[in-house]
Amino acid sequence: MEYRFLGTSGFKVPALGFGAGTFGGKGPLFSAWGATDTAGARRLVDLCLEAGANLFDSADVYSDGASEEILGAALKGRRDRAILSTKLTLRAGDGPNDVGASRHHLIGGVERALKRLGTDYIDLLQLHHFDAMTPVESVMATLDELVRAGKVRYLGASNFSGWQLMKSQAAADRRGGSRFVANQAYYSLVGRDYEWELMPLGLDQGLGAVVWSPLGWGRLTGRIRRGQPLPVGSRLHETAQFAPPVDAERLYRVVDALEAIAAETGRSIPQIAIRWLLQRPTVATVLIGARNEAQLLDNLGALDATLDETQMARLDAASAVMPPYPYYPYWNGMFAERNPPPVPAALPIGGTAV
Repeated sequence: MEYRFLGTSGFKVPALGFGAGTFGGKGPLFSAWGATDTAGARRLVDLCLEAGANLFDSADVYSDGASEEILGAALKGRRDRAILSTKLTLRAGDGPNDVGASRHHLIGGVERALKRLGTDYIDLLQLHHFDAMTPVESVMATLDELVRAGKVRYLGASNFSGWQLMKSQAAADRRGGSRFVANQAYYSLVGRDYEWELMPLGLDQGLGAVVWSPLGWGRLTGRIRRGQPLPVGSRLHETAQFAPPVDAERLYRVVDALEAIAAETGRSIPQIAIRWLLQRPTVATVLIGARNEAQLLDNLGALDATLDETQMARLDAASAVMPPYPYYPYWNGMFAERNPPPVPAALPIGGTAV
């Protein structure tokens, strides 16, 4: 296993981690992701630990807390071998204060997560979204208190915009408190919005990307092809309304490129899609999710794949999309004399969405 620094924290995480959203199977979204029970989770955790993929990510809302409970049970007796990551701020109850980043909800949410996970500390606590109703100074002060109390070791954000991240970092800096070192973000060959603002911010502010849904909500498994209906069993039948749309022709172009490079390298299509991410700037760890051992072992195989510059460029070109204003002048080189882009320029596309 390759280990990488989590931003500028000085703490190393595995290049591949495990997303435990498939544990539990409660609710309309998470039941479509998977319904792994404790016995099944223990076997998947075994395989991850054997491979060195010892970062496990969950959230209080994953299957109404069942994901954390199952993960904690699967790690019982070997907590010291794992890096535990979880998230909160989304609504996790019916009460008026069971949501957001208020002091009340953050402290209470951490206590409940610790109990479900069966541990006395969380390695990486991430806010699941920005809370515009709570002063950012209060949010960062409360998070810093949790770090100083030893209940949390590192902080991250998820689903934040660039200005929300920078406002949070500035608030932490003003009081000399703990900053975010991780940004859990959606990023894939068919979801490259992360590159427009969040990737440059990550480079500037020392934020390591914790990538979720590296296979584009199941679109890059190799089972979705031009002119064919969604395959039976695809979770997109149940989750498409939650997923960002993707231009159909662009998706097929990406899958074609993945298929060609998979054939050249003797690897699977998912392995190539994950390997592309592992070779992108700021990426600290890619969270792989699996409903069974075969999926997990295949995804872990991405570590053994390598892509040369030509293959990376082919995938870049197949997946390229024009960023919106004000990003496209920076990415297309108009301001390159003073603002060199961190990755190749994007190109416009058109078509229908799927």
